[in-house]
Amino acid sequence: MKISTTLFATACLLNVATVFGQDPHGHGHSHGIPAGAGQHQNEHKHINPSKETTPQPEKHLKNLKQLTFGGDNAEAYFSFDNEKIVFQSNNKKWGVQCDQIFTTPLDKMGSPEFQPPMVSTGLGRTTCSYFMPGDSTIVYASTHLGGKDCPPTPETKGAYLWPIYADFDIFVSDLNGNIVKQLTNSPGYDAEATVSPDGKSIVFTSTRSGDLELWIMNIDGSNPRQITNGLGYDGGAFFSPDSKKLVFRASRPKTEEEIKIYKDYLAKNLVAPTNMEIYTVNVDGTDLKQITKLGKANWAPFFHPKGKKIIFSSNHHSERGYDFQLFMIGTNGKKLERITNNSIFNAFPMFSPDGKKLIFSSNRNNGGNRDTNLFIADWVD
Repeated sequence: MKISTTLFATACLLNVATVFGQDPHGHGHSHGIPAGAGQHQNEHKHINPSKETTPQPEKHLKNLKQLTFGGDNAEAYFSFDNEKIVFQSNNKKWGVQCDQIFTTPLDKMGSPEFQPPMVSTGLGRTTCSYFMPGDSTIVYASTHLGGKDCPPTPETKGAYLWPIYADFDIFVSDLNGNIVKQLTNSPGYDAEATVSPDGKSIVFTSTRSGDLELWIMNIDGSNPRQITNGLGYDGGAFFSPDSKKLVFRASRPKTEEEIKIYKDYLAKNLVAPTNMEIYTVNVDGTDLKQITKLGKANWAPFFHPKGKKIIFSSNHHSERGYDFQLFMIGTNGKKLERITNNSIFNAFPMFSPDGKKLIFSSNRNNGGNRDTNLFIADWVD
């Protein structure tokens, strides 16, 4: 069984990046894949089906349906009316060279022949799209102002690193692909934008203060304010159902050596996260809490519709660094529960606004190739 080697490096981490010792696809994807994903770099060539990869019951997921069929597809997020999704893909059959943004009504997806319309410019690299209130526009990050080509992948000398492209800025586009507004224009990285359920705010990750921190701005891009302050990469943030809290994943270098390495890489617009854990914080920056203490890579979190639990992706359970499953945990850090059992990569979960569906990315059912596709299922509590 082959495993997808071009997984995503941000949850809205960074872009879809390679994780098995090959070149990172380059974080266009700002919610991305964490450290640990690149461990056991060569084992993927020799894996046989085992109890970890053989299909097992997934009691919370019913009527599972595959939505895409080729390339790397991730960060699929619902419209406010539950009827459409917006996502990023590098499917070469769709004429793109690196991650671009696509959107479509859900009822049109599910066929290998279907090609959704692209709503990004087709220039540069894009990441982390999300519907704006009213579902007639989307927000996403793009490097196209810095150049029409896909930005080059930095030389990492074999290390697993994420590029933090300084050309990323956040834009609003209509569903025909026309950019109607630019929301950020500060020097450095601005990406990983998601919208609050009440439609009033946008959270994003930025280097404008000198570190990778969470920021919130009004829905029109006004009044940006810094939310987190801890040294390390804070990203992949989403609002709680009541729009009062954020959930995100963060790396926190502790020792002098870890801090030096982190700062040296950041100066080169790179990050090399070690451990990543899930945190919550109020939208005003108060009441910061570390939710998981599992070790390894815990990322791509999203609130359960009732706001009392968090679903996320993790490899903490496995000796193999690239085995990512979905888990759920209470906002009090208790009652950890495994959600997925099939395939060895499951990530980027999002509940529909009505709480009835879960959409996520997985390399299940890929016929032994390296594709990562979108799947949707009815959610059963």
